[in-house]
Amino acid sequence: MVPDVSTGSSTLGLINYLFGKGRRDEHTDPHIVAAWDMAGAPDPGRDPEATYTQLARRLDHHVDLRTRELGGEKPPQHVWHCPVRTAPGDRYLTDTEWAEVARRVVAATGIAPEGDEKACRWIAVRHADDHIHILATTVRADGRRPRTNRDGWRAQRECRKIEAEFGLRRLKSGDLTAPRTPTGAERAKAERQGREQAAREWLREQAYAVAAAVRSIDEYFTVLRSLGIHVRPRIGPETGEVTGYSLAAPGDTANGEPVWYGGSKLAPDLSYNRLRERLPTQELADRPQPVADPAEPWHRAETAIRHAHAVLDSRGDAVAQGHLDAFGDTLHNLALASHGSHRAELQAAAQVFNRARRSAIRADHQGATALREAAKELAYAKHDPGGLAIALIFAALHLARAAAKWHEQRGHEQQAAAAEQAFRHLQAGYQEAAAPVLADLTRRAPRAATISRFEQDLRAALPDHADRILADPAWPALTTTLARAETAGHNPRRLLAEVAAQRELDTAGQPAEVLNWRITVQPNRRAQAARRRSTRTATPFTPTPAPTPATMNEPPMERRRRR
Repeated sequence: MVPDVSTGSSTLGLINYLFGKGRRDEHTDPHIVAAWDMAGAPDPGRDPEATYTQLARRLDHHVDLRTRELGGEKPPQHVWHCPVRTAPGDRYLTDTEWAEVARRVVAATGIAPEGDEKACRWIAVRHADDHIHILATTVRADGRRPRTNRDGWRAQRECRKIEAEFGLRRLKSGDLTAPRTPTGAERAKAERQGREQAAREWLREQAYAVAAAVRSIDEYFTVLRSLGIHVRPRIGPETGEVTGYSLAAPGDTANGEPVWYGGSKLAPDLSYNRLRERLPTQELADRPQPVADPAEPWHRAETAIRHAHAVLDSRGDAVAQGHLDAFGDTLHNLALASHGSHRAELQAAAQVFNRARRSAIRADHQGATALREAAKELAYAKHDPGGLAIALIFAALHLARAAAKWHEQRGHEQQAAAAEQAFRHLQAGYQEAAAPVLADLTRRAPRAATISRFEQDLRAALPDHADRILADPAWPALTTTLARAETAGHNPRRLLAEVAAQRELDTAGQPAEVLNWRITVQPNRRAQAARRRSTRTATPFTPTPAPTPATMNEPPMERRRRR
């Protein structure tokens, strides 16, 4: 059951909508199911003599008295509106049941506490099977305004109780960190324009993707503009400095003017102040430069993700929350840097994890600097290194599952559900990308004598896990990876012990597959030695600037790579 609180200034305008046909003629049999006084509330849906204006005047009675006291100035935003909707698949509720829901919601939110004779006037209108609209005017009979602080959260909490008592689907409790959902009008507008997403949702996704890739707030605004998004900074009148910003989607207008959304209205962590915690206001001088090894960004990202996994197990909540926020950036840039059909699953994982990257716990962003910097390097990576990319996805899906467990242990229901959903998308993307690679590794397995030697190394290095690893279908693929690592300068026995020590294998369902990807991300020692020798004898040079996110083209942050 989902409540959605908002405020406005026109009682009659909202009544016209509630009792009208709807924007697409979807309203059927609109009528009042509950009110502050059923006898005193004219019902245009049941009484042919009742009019919308009569009902508005009755509701506005105390507002009008207060307006006269204020010398003709109406109290601001005096209309309180709260649709309450059952979840898809829930049973049909009768008018009597909806009336109880309405009375409990207005009591819980402070609109009309139980037994308060001077409470605000309100009505609950039903014009569809699955929801009601509660309308209230927020001036009490004694002339005071009601105490409605945190009214959305209190409405949600009461709806969780109603779900349990009415036998309805149990939804996840919120913690006031969820972004605002598009209004019915915004969704209807998107539908009319043939768009799958409301402008608010589209802007939110673009803002997250851009913030993940850029290195300063200045660059953040520049890239948003390059995507056709209108940007309007808010300047402090005294300091002359930027204090906030608003965005408008291209083509989204009302009366010929862009429809603006403040950063904090898109999502709490997209506010200007929250962005400043993660991004400096000026361009950094240490923009990542081209490296000799194009696989290096992938190595660093995988290492940082493994470290983040350890942080969730052992560090404080603020540091862990900072790593989850940085992991959200990593997912966006991993999708940006990847190729192939699995990319869609990675993009979906990044989008749903946006809900899991924040909670009521204030994040320590400084503690997650290494992961955030590694994530940004991925945005500039020019090379998709095949197996390395799959190993990174493999590490990411395990961190997503750990994030779901971390949130669940702290009672963050919505975040835990979002992290679990991201895990499923990453798992699907991994399976799609890894299956042909593992099959190719299996086909290229070395000869029997070499496999036998690797088995001896395995039993010597990991005696407690050897039988499970040998029984894993990925063992032949692992032998190919071991052979390649040996060619690159690694000792197989020592390497197996090293990668197994990175994290326990007891809970791994496919330990050979786990070891395969851990070994895949190990650097080529002989190539590193050759590069070191070359660097000592080479003539110094000035590297050319790395590509900036401004070269990215259409959302979701697709880049035309210039080769």
